[in-house]
Amino acid sequence: MKPVLQNAQLDWDDQGRPRSRVFDDVYFSDQSGLEETRYVFIEQNRLQERFAALPDGGRLVIGETGFGTGLNFLCAWQLFEQHAVPGARLHFVSVEKYPLSPADLQRALALWPQLQAFATPLLAQYVAIHQGFQRLLLDGGRVTLTLLIGDALEQLPHLDAQVDAWFLDGFAPAKNPDMWTAELFAELARLAAPGATISTFTSTGWVRRLLNGAGFKMKRTPGIGHKWEILRGEFLGWPTDTPPPVAVKPWFARPATPSHERRALVIGAGLAGCASAASLAARGWQVCLLERHAGLAQEASGNPQGVLYLKLSAHGTALSQMIVSGFGHTRRLLEHLQRGVDWDDCGVLQLAFNAREAERQAQLADAFAGDLLHRLDRPQAQAQAGIGLEHGGLFFPEGGWVHPPALCQWQASHPGIEVLAHHDVLELRKVDDQWQAWDGERLLGSAPVVVLAGAAEIKRFATCAELPLKRIRGQITRVPQTAASGALATVVCAEGYVAPPRLGEHTLGASFDFKSDDVTPTAAEHASNLALLQEISPDLARRLQADSLAPQTLEGRAAFRCTSPDYLPIVGPLADASAFNLAYQALGKDARQVPDTPCPWLDGLYVNSGHGSRGLITAPLSGELLAAWLDNEPLPLPRHVAEACHPNRFALRSLIRGQATRRLT
Repeated sequence: MKPVLQNAQLDWDDQGRPRSRVFDDVYFSDQSGLEETRYVFIEQNRLQERFAALPDGGRLVIGETGFGTGLNFLCAWQLFEQHAVPGARLHFVSVEKYPLSPADLQRALALWPQLQAFATPLLAQYVAIHQGFQRLLLDGGRVTLTLLIGDALEQLPHLDAQVDAWFLDGFAPAKNPDMWTAELFAELARLAAPGATISTFTSTGWVRRLLNGAGFKMKRTPGIGHKWEILRGEFLGWPTDTPPPVAVKPWFARPATPSHERRALVIGAGLAGCASAASLAARGWQVCLLERHAGLAQEASGNPQGVLYLKLSAHGTALSQMIVSGFGHTRRLLEHLQRGVDWDDCGVLQLAFNAREAERQAQLADAFAGDLLHRLDRPQAQAQAGIGLEHGGLFFPEGGWVHPPALCQWQASHPGIEVLAHHDVLELRKVDDQWQAWDGERLLGSAPVVVLAGAAEIKRFATCAELPLKRIRGQITRVPQTAASGALATVVCAEGYVAPPRLGEHTLGASFDFKSDDVTPTAAEHASNLALLQEISPDLARRLQADSLAPQTLEGRAAFRCTSPDYLPIVGPLADASAFNLAYQALGKDARQVPDTPCPWLDGLYVNSGHGSRGLITAPLSGELLAAWLDNEPLPLPRHVAEACHPNRFALRSLIRGQATRRLT
């Protein structure tokens, strides 16, 4: 396999305008690019009047084939800012096979000073753009840009969205015929909302006929500049003579969008809870964030330094796709925090400490692009880390460390979130259309929607008792920085990890204990962490004078990771377990059946848990996934990845395993 992501290869003309080397075509008109965008895509889709008509809490979803320089997006955002009410939201979903590098994007957008107010925040968030789904939050979350990085016919089939307006862009049909096919247009039709509009700069007859055949009613309209005619149209519905798209299985279908007031309780104020609360608040929800401790991030999310480490597979698994998308999302959120105190993009070096790990790293280096990860030999690794090492390894240049409480504090600071400390929810009751949170005799709060984000503690609620969550104790050790240890320039990992200093201390960790239920730090595990340090770098151990450190005098903290059997988080709506088994018992006889029985949802009850040691990477994006479930928005992940994270996967497997067991007996 070869690296899967290649940035656009550009040439620049005398006027500073970009041209694609691959397609030998321009990104926009050499006469009036801005006017052409506004006429072809903005005006033909009637966006000004549609933005002005959006109610408070309303939204419009725009889909685009070919993000290019982002010019269409910036024009749509500018118009939205001018005409939509403050409580409305814009979703923009765009597919791009060859994304511009940050430097090229900045150079291209400099051509449009009138869009600078929108280009500047886009460029600030245009980091860690890698293969797959990448979500960017702009204007405080009021504007959401989801980039689908890769070939359109590989990415769009996995998109779950209802698109109100399509921008059919991309290089000219003669230059890029793969972007103008019946297969692609069928995907646009599958994703089109009723009455969706579409426009494109081309007027080619076969393009018009193919779009008509996909269910769009297209017509030619006068063009602009050197284009005599363009096409615009409306989606009339899926063609009756074409087999319909495969329906989502009912146990993964979206629950009905809540029609009641937009209030939610989020139980648990760690990374998952704060992310869930922030994503809902950005959409206009009023959120009460209930935490049993005295403040935010008091358990596993409270470590002084967590690592943005990507444990990937070379085989494109759902977990790998979740990690790449989640890493990019978290990495962009961190741009809002203080570098050096709250986080640092110093990079992460994973040592090739044995032959098996070296082989795994070689496979990953072949499967992923070099700007996400690349191999370093031992001299290169030592130069990167600033210390002596026994091995080379795999380097993640955009990784680093994070102070998780700072991320939690920033997310929970939204004015739509009320943090209620010392609120230990012991029981949930459903009364009419409200979920009530009780700590015994005291009612702590009520709302139509509840998000359970308290790690393994959510199993205390009867609705979650069957979820296969397990707790794993982990302990980190805090070691004072020395004059010599300050040379450590990047996070270094082997079986454990060590981070560069933060506020005069290094963090070492972390232990794994599957048996202990005690969160009191132990000298034995401090000693174990020091042994991990010795394996990572004997040189750094000497710099830290580790031999003279008495484990019983060291400081640290212990907490419980919460993980699932397949290591994917558990994110989504909850169903009634007994009713689920009854509704889909036919799967116990034939797993290929798809009963048309609607899923028996526990209306308004959602979960965000099971993030294990990857919470920094998976929890923030899972908050966006939950909000998309609740507000019926485009999902921030491929549909099959969202299904792989769905709580119903375990009940489904149990039914199918029951079938297999009966066959064996």
